[in-house]
Amino acid sequence: MTSMTKAELTKSFFDTFGPGEAPRCFFAGGRVNLIGEYVDFNGGHVLPCALTMGTWGLLRRRADNRLRFFSLNFPQAGVLEGTLSDIRYQERNQWTNYVLGMLFALGERGIELPSGFELLIYGNIPNGAGLSSSASLEVVTGAALRACYGLDVTNVELALLGQRTENGFIGLNSGIMDQFSIALGKEDAAVFLNTGTLSYEHVPVELGDNVILIMNTCKRRSLSDSKYNERRAECEGALKDLKKVLPVKDLASVDLRTFEENKHLIESDVDRARAEHVVYECARTVEACKKLRAGDLISFGRLMNASHDSLRDLFAVSCRELDILVAEAQKCPGVLGARMTGAGFGGCAVAIVNRDAVDGVCARVGRAYEEAVGYPCAFYVAAIGGGPKEL
Repeated sequence: MTSMTKAELTKSFFDTFGPGEAPRCFFAGGRVNLIGEYVDFNGGHVLPCALTMGTWGLLRRRADNRLRFFSLNFPQAGVLEGTLSDIRYQERNQWTNYVLGMLFALGERGIELPSGFELLIYGNIPNGAGLSSSASLEVVTGAALRACYGLDVTNVELALLGQRTENGFIGLNSGIMDQFSIALGKEDAAVFLNTGTLSYEHVPVELGDNVILIMNTCKRRSLSDSKYNERRAECEGALKDLKKVLPVKDLASVDLRTFEENKHLIESDVDRARAEHVVYECARTVEACKKLRAGDLISFGRLMNASHDSLRDLFAVSCRELDILVAEAQKCPGVLGARMTGAGFGGCAVAIVNRDAVDGVCARVGRAYEEAVGYPCAFYVAAIGGGPKEL
């Protein structure tokens, strides 16, 4: 999907909500995780980056307590309405549940808005691609509310409000990675985040003659309907068994040697496999960050490949479509590494590819994928963006 100019978005706002004071315009990117998958609720390190594709939000305050929402991505839904006095999750609220969830999360912190607002949303993140369109919507909503109502909320707090929206309002037991990487994004850098402590640093992504290529299966998935919560419960089961002997607070606290010496304590074979992925993925991510700092992209790519193998075989969150994309990409000259990214069961894979090889990789992988699956995939050369901003 293409982006729209601020002028085009403003015109759409007036066409939708009528004349009056001009809205303020904000942007927050999507995210792609380079490595460190399914460890953000286990206290591990992740290495995501914000994208220049994302979500625009135009907001105008009202004098009453009414809420009016419109998305250019879902025009058939029309203008959805509510009030500040009725902030609760309802299926009929559709995409606006993510906006209402931010109001819910603010309310939990004792922050009540003095008046309602009108909000127009537009995003160019492919829907259902696993590039965190929901987290992008949460962060852009939070940034708009902060600016328009003068809220004393940091970018870290924006991320936490977004996570609370997912956990306490939507009902998805997700970690903090998506919202944090978007809220704390920095151009041309990844966010090396300790999800247990929320300490972080920006690591320059110096790709040289290479680019980040995102490969979209175009297989739609709903994260709420996936096995995310099930995987979290399996990790908790493994941790409970290990805690009978080991004084550890989370799976990320278990080093490789300790895990190998004590994995027999995990009674369930399934839980043991899930824990093995987490422990080794945490170690891979720390090592990958070192390789990225050293400019060793070849070793970084190998760690990406190993991450995909683990997600497929131990954590069982990949799917046939993702496996085809990754396997075909890994065969191509110029590809340093490839892996699924995000929650899996569809969505996208990410690869580090030599710039001159991109067209050939897209053609070869695209042809093999369509022959195997029966419909085409999509490709995007990703640019790393910064945090939320007002335009």
